[in-house]
Amino acid sequence: MLQYIATFVKITWAIFLSTVIGVALWVSAVQGDWFGIFGGMPDLKELENPKNDLASEVYSGDGKLLGKFFREDRSAVVYDSISKNLLDALLATEDVRFFEHSGIDFKATLAVPYYIIKRDSRGSSTITQQLAKNLFKTREIGHKGAIYDVPLFGKVAIKTKEWILAIHLERSYTKKEIAQMYLTTVDFGRNAFGIKTAAKRYYNTTPDKLDLQQSAMLVGMLKAPTRYNPTIAGHEDLAMRRRNTVLEQMVKYGFIEQNLAEETKKLGFGINMQDEDHNTGIATYFRMAVRENIQKWCNANGYDLFGDGLKVYTTVDSRMQKHAEDAVNEHMKDLQKEFFKEWRGRNPWVDRNYKEIPDYIQKSMQKTARYKELKRSYGTDTVAINKIMNTPIPMKIFTWNNTNFEKDTVLSPIDSIRYHKYFLHTGLMSMDPKTGQVKAWVGGINHKYFQFDNVKEPRQPGSTFKAFVYAKAMEQQGFTPCDQVTDSPVDFKLHDGNVWIAKNSEGYYTNARMTLRHAFAKSINTVAAFLTKKVGAPNIAKLATLMGITTPLDPVPSLCLGSSDVSVFDLTGSYATFVNQGVWIEPHFISHITDKDGKVIYRKQPKTKQTLSEKTAYLMVYMLRGGAEESGGTSLGLWRYEFRKNNQVAGKTGTTSSQTDGWYMGMTKDLVTGVRVSGEDPAIHFRSMSFGQGARAAMPAFALYMEKLFKDSTLAQYNVKGDFPKPEGLEKEIEFDCSKYKHSPVKIDSTMYVLPSAAQQGNWD
Repeated sequence: MLQYIATFVKITWAIFLSTVIGVALWVSAVQGDWFGIFGGMPDLKELENPKNDLASEVYSGDGKLLGKFFREDRSAVVYDSISKNLLDALLATEDVRFFEHSGIDFKATLAVPYYIIKRDSRGSSTITQQLAKNLFKTREIGHKGAIYDVPLFGKVAIKTKEWILAIHLERSYTKKEIAQMYLTTVDFGRNAFGIKTAAKRYYNTTPDKLDLQQSAMLVGMLKAPTRYNPTIAGHEDLAMRRRNTVLEQMVKYGFIEQNLAEETKKLGFGINMQDEDHNTGIATYFRMAVRENIQKWCNANGYDLFGDGLKVYTTVDSRMQKHAEDAVNEHMKDLQKEFFKEWRGRNPWVDRNYKEIPDYIQKSMQKTARYKELKRSYGTDTVAINKIMNTPIPMKIFTWNNTNFEKDTVLSPIDSIRYHKYFLHTGLMSMDPKTGQVKAWVGGINHKYFQFDNVKEPRQPGSTFKAFVYAKAMEQQGFTPCDQVTDSPVDFKLHDGNVWIAKNSEGYYTNARMTLRHAFAKSINTVAAFLTKKVGAPNIAKLATLMGITTPLDPVPSLCLGSSDVSVFDLTGSYATFVNQGVWIEPHFISHITDKDGKVIYRKQPKTKQTLSEKTAYLMVYMLRGGAEESGGTSLGLWRYEFRKNNQVAGKTGTTSSQTDGWYMGMTKDLVTGVRVSGEDPAIHFRSMSFGQGARAAMPAFALYMEKLFKDSTLAQYNVKGDFPKPEGLEKEIEFDCSKYKHSPVKIDSTMYVLPSAAQQGNWD
């Protein structure tokens, strides 16, 4: 008997030692990737600082989250900001002994055969093992070796890796840190990674505010984010049963009482979906401008915008942005009605003679992504391509008539192109002239349907460019606002021998003498041409460049009427120079950037440059005020708005040839705002000046924006009425009152109204 016992003991020890040695060798083989068949392991440095894609977040200047840039929509969460409901639900369902084990729950592991026999599909992975799987992608192809194709051995190899990684994670991090990382990495479906994103996406709340029902629902989804997702049609019953299972687990392990679980089971899902993409929310165009700017910086500095969890702090104020967007929508909706009226029964894509451009839509079609994709598929088979482009299909199109700005319809792709070409577009930028901070940025009417950003697109500025002409004349030649000039033709001999003569927008010359302020207020072209002849177009171009215009300027006489393209972005920054006592400050919209740990890795230091004397700058403010103060001024329409009362406002309209672009540059003592309205391209525009001029096309958007701004009591920094600041020590030099001068037209012979030929004149306003 003793002999049998001894033999049994020896065999037992042999099995035990063989098992221990076998396990040790197996673990060593997996960890060391023997013969290259296991796929390798992350090194210890990677374990100490695991890499996990985190969405970069964009914040407004007043601390509001504007949007994210991500491959996977994931934001880091802090353990102490997670509700107890969520943590209890997680522990009860995924790892009830989480705070007791060291990465591997041997009790749960040894129970696996029992549950297999019972056909219970529950797993034995601890939260730490699941974290290892999520962080190091142990089940993806890049980490698999040849053994993974061998039945059973492949699964054991994967588990072994996760055990090893879990033990290392437990040695490197506290339990709270592991739970925090886990709840940052897990997938909740609908491209929502991490509890912070999931709480926002499904319930429009934060992790600390998740109630019991919400917590059970979200934790239940972890087992299979698609199968148990209540937002997917047909999965509601599965999601409900899974949520109730989580509640039962919480009862089983003493986290809640049975009666509370039963009451919670009676509740619905309470889903409040907040799907995020780059076309939703406020500041859609602005976020894309931020993305373009930051991507360049990231490329140059070794950061991953879509995975490093950067926090980008911008200068835009979310309240001002909302007011700007609402103002633009309100104005553009009304303006679009007038545009439709003007072109009723006709297509608006015309040449200079107002004749419809042939094949305009066909050529536009060939620029679309849909057409290019068809070209790749069908090659030169234009018959097949045109058949598809002309076949009606269900689609959504933009409209001003619905609250969500779109409607369902049935159109052919080419008819959709034709329909959307009718819409007018706009760009608005508002900035603080003292700091250079951009406070609002509206790049268009709807980013989903029209993604081109009109704030950065250069177009002819019309008479808004005259500000550089007058500023140069006062700075270089000593002109003053009350100096008088005659409204009569001024001719320029061109290099090719031709003569260029500026034409007034009214269609005639008065031959009346008028002050520079009055001429500027009424936007008289001949006076701008007279000053240009005095100072020279090249010098005007040089000043405009010094004041922030970055686009090429052709130094020809017609430059004084805005013949060279500029952007709303540049022009707004230039106009801010007048309010900022002659100092140009670089317009900027990014304040600083921090890494995922909160360390500041970039801070903007805007460039500054004294481009005008304080005297000239203030005199230009006085000139710009004339549009709203002089008789016949192009800004007189502002008087009907409340914000204008007891408040100094300056501004300048601009209208380009054939009403192609309508501009308005508006200023208060604390804010400078630029607005441009136009068709998608220069061929699309109003037929008349009635609504095509800057005073009707663009100025109302500025006025409505100011109205909303000055009624917002939370924006005291920018809506306090008052006068533009005067430079100290120059009171006598800048005190001008041009009101005593008369500007009535003189009686003249009819022949004096004759204008130069169309080839010799510009008709910019």
